Amino acid sequence: MKGEDDANTAMKDEEADGSGEKLLGFNSTEEQASAPGGQDSMWPNEGYESVPLDVKGIDEDNSKGTRDSLYPQSGSALRKTRQPDEKPKDSNLWPYFQDGLRRIDYVLTYHVQKPQSARKQKSRSCCLSRGRNRTSSPAHDDPELAAQEQRLDYHEDDLRLRRDEFEENLREMGLEIEKEEGTKIPGVGFVKIHAPWEVLCREAEFMKLKMPTIKKYEVSHGSGIAEKVNMFMQKVTAPLQPKVVDSRTDNEKHLSYAFSREKRHLFDLSDRNSFFNSKTRSSIVYEILKRTKCTRAKYIMGISSLLGSGVYTEAYPLHDGDIDGVNAETNDRKILYEQWASYSIFYKYQPIGLIRKYFGEKVGLYFAWLGVYTQMLIPAAVVGVIVFLYGCATVDDNIPSMEICDERNNITMCPMCDRACSYWKLVTACGTARASHLFDNAATVFFAIFMALWATMFMEHWKRRQMRLNYVWDMTGFEDSEEKQKSHHRAEYEFHVMKKSLKKEKSPKTGNVKLTCTDRMPAYMTIIVMMVFLIFVTLAIVFGVVLYRVSIMTALHMSSTPTFRTNIRATVKTTGAVINLIIIIIMDEVYGAIARWLTIMEVPKTDKSFEERLIFKTFILKFANAFTPIVYLAFFRGRLIGRPGKYIYVLGSYRMEECAHAGCLMELCIQLCITMLGKQLIQNNLFEIGVPKLKKMLRQRKIDKSHQEELNKTLHRHEKDHFLGPFVGLNPEYMEMIIQFGMVTLFVASFPLAPLFALLNNIIEIRLDAKKFVTELRRPIAVRAKDIGIWYTLLRGLSKVAVIVNAFVISFTSDFIPRLVYQYMYSPDGTLHGFVNHTLSYFNVSHFQPGTEPMDPLHLGYRVDVCRYKDYRDPPWSDTPYEFSREFWAILAARFAFVIVFQNVVMLMSDFVDWLIPDIPKDISVQIHKERNLIVELFMKEERGKKYRNTIGDPSPQPLRSRPSSQA
Repeated sequence: MKGEDDANTAMKDEEADGSGEKLLGFNSTEEQASAPGGQDSMWPNEGYESVPLDVKGIDEDNSKGTRDSLYPQSGSALRKTRQPDEKPKDSNLWPYFQDGLRRIDYVLTYHVQKPQSARKQKSRSCCLSRGRNRTSSPAHDDPELAAQEQRLDYHEDDLRLRRDEFEENLREMGLEIEKEEGTKIPGVGFVKIHAPWEVLCREAEFMKLKMPTIKKYEVSHGSGIAEKVNMFMQKVTAPLQPKVVDSRTDNEKHLSYAFSREKRHLFDLSDRNSFFNSKTRSSIVYEILKRTKCTRAKYIMGISSLLGSGVYTEAYPLHDGDIDGVNAETNDRKILYEQWASYSIFYKYQPIGLIRKYFGEKVGLYFAWLGVYTQMLIPAAVVGVIVFLYGCATVDDNIPSMEICDERNNITMCPMCDRACSYWKLVTACGTARASHLFDNAATVFFAIFMALWATMFMEHWKRRQMRLNYVWDMTGFEDSEEKQKSHHRAEYEFHVMKKSLKKEKSPKTGNVKLTCTDRMPAYMTIIVMMVFLIFVTLAIVFGVVLYRVSIMTALHMSSTPTFRTNIRATVKTTGAVINLIIIIIMDEVYGAIARWLTIMEVPKTDKSFEERLIFKTFILKFANAFTPIVYLAFFRGRLIGRPGKYIYVLGSYRMEECAHAGCLMELCIQLCITMLGKQLIQNNLFEIGVPKLKKMLRQRKIDKSHQEELNKTLHRHEKDHFLGPFVGLNPEYMEMIIQFGMVTLFVASFPLAPLFALLNNIIEIRLDAKKFVTELRRPIAVRAKDIGIWYTLLRGLSKVAVIVNAFVISFTSDFIPRLVYQYMYSPDGTLHGFVNHTLSYFNVSHFQPGTEPMDPLHLGYRVDVCRYKDYRDPPWSDTPYEFSREFWAILAARFAFVIVFQNVVMLMSDFVDWLIPDIPKDISVQIHKERNLIVELFMKEERGKKYRNTIGDPSPQPLRSRPSSQA
């Protein structure tokens, strides 16, 4: 009767809070009445229900032990799960409770307003009621201050009541809790959570975690030739392997199967402390925290809503131990610090197996992908350097640059700006022409084709590597678990559903009410308007930089200082590129914050949906921010300028800027170089090193500096991790690499050294991220994943777009097509002699518009009647002066023809390579099939053993009760 009354009371409390949830139970009605608190802690949309501690092999004494586990002296449950030879661990060095026996699997922190002496332990019966006696605050002379203090006390008491109820529900779920308030870090309280063995087994079964069984089988590495090649490669790469036990795949592998308490005999449970490693334990506890409810909170979700409402301030798992110091013992974190997070071993492979074991599959896949990407950059960088060296070797034999540098040609060019600029000699562009040949030569076409095939090879190589990791990490059958994870609703979604249900004056059940497109229509309209507006902001910024370059060039030409007038073009190019870089770095942060705000406004249903929508918005904004200035230089600059005597002006008097005679490819190269190096050095590396350290210093300001060194020696593991930075996810890391991948592939025809710069950056980036994960950040939640998700789709899309972009860069930005057309259609001797004169048109200086002619027409020392400009137009003495000539239309047709042919040929070759390379390695496919057969054999053998034992135990025929109709 008491249990039924408690259940009714809990139900009334839920109805009073507007949740209206019905209590769920795992067993019969009698068992539901015996454990109402555990039932109240489950989700209404879960595919399974909570298991009270008094069923499934957990006795009542153990249940009582967990309920009183707040006090170290109660150890009835501890004695049951403790190994006979287990020794207590030092809680100062290891993540353990004060008794040194129970491991801390998760930590919650909260704000402590009052000193610990003023806090009193609240009894369990008080956790579910608001009628508590508060300590009345002393009277104040000022009634406003007294009322404000009373409101603060009420708020703190309300938060404490929510914490008490949530922690009580956690204890009912079987978790053990140890609290610590303001001992060494003032104003911070800690809730240390430990999951006993029975809880781990129960949740592992619910989560369908694959665990290694006793059964082992031999792993074959393919056919005889393939196995010999594999053995040879292992011997060659042996010095490059990290000194980690799990760095290589052994010849034997444990057969893995989803954990089941009914089939415990299939698993090696001799050492319970190591069967569930720290990564698995923390992920299990996190699943419990996510679905445990607190009816006093506004939301009906678990820890995520409590963190959002300020009930708890932080929630994180702990690192294994220290990485340095005299007392630092060997642990996975220390091994990762020595064999991974060190710049001195940059040439070695990463210990991907240990990374996955410590941080989880999702983080492991990121670093595995980054390693494959960096490895594939090596051949791209080598070929890019060869193409650049080819340009250096042939620059003296390049006929167009030789003609530009030949002073005997005496070609007079038209002014580059109105009034302030005067006529100039083409020979002054000699340096720019020679430098342009380094990147604009016949080898760049070959390099563009090579990089398109390289992108396809990279994607195929990663798919095979990913499949191999799935096999080694036992993630091949993860689809069912992924579908189950999609059903978990976010706290914000549940809250909006609850508000919608209350407006309709219905029972606020999430199963009856959901957010529709009509509900989200204002958010969708806001998102569309904001995205379009931000794209226009990006275009406006680029236009502003263009106006800067135009005005600064005019100002430098009008300067009387000879130093400023000597290198005008180089000064304008460099300063413009630096300004673009600064704006890109600033706007990246702004766009990232706006994208998150828009995604929150959209109220996605699940965490997976939230992450994908956030990634998509962030990618669009950051991609436009990084590549809009580059696209302008490649395809628009110098094409919308008009001609002498009829230039195009913007904002009244600003004449659009034009390219140098050698084309805009050199300026595009400068912009790519400065953007790549600047983003990698400033935004990626400097920010990743400096910002975490600055945040850590700010967090440590709470502690007195005089006692800080002494206190660091006595801090416990959970207190040390409190000063580390929070883990914000892998999206910034992926986004950084995706933008770099775009830089490497999209405009590689104009900058062959891009793969080299990316390679050098990634070698540092791997160790920098490793050091950040191991030393600067809190340990992330281990998330299971079998692929890199939407990032693979973005990579594949970029590799396809790169083919089209490079075709247009070669055809329209460089002079490759005009040189071919001239050589095979207009050259008298089949060479490039006369190509420079062929690209220049004539202009009669008397046709200048009034007010645009040079102020100093005798700047060159003689009178100029006709000047030249780069374009294909008829001369002023023809019947159609200044109209596009036949050569212009012939070259334009050739440009488009090249784009079509290049795009189709390269994509056909890429698709052929994609078809030629199978996604799943043959040996892995054989091993997966073999593993499935072994699982079937294992269970068939178990069934035969059961029948044999039943026959030996009771040879008589079984009565009819042995086949109940309910189990038919």
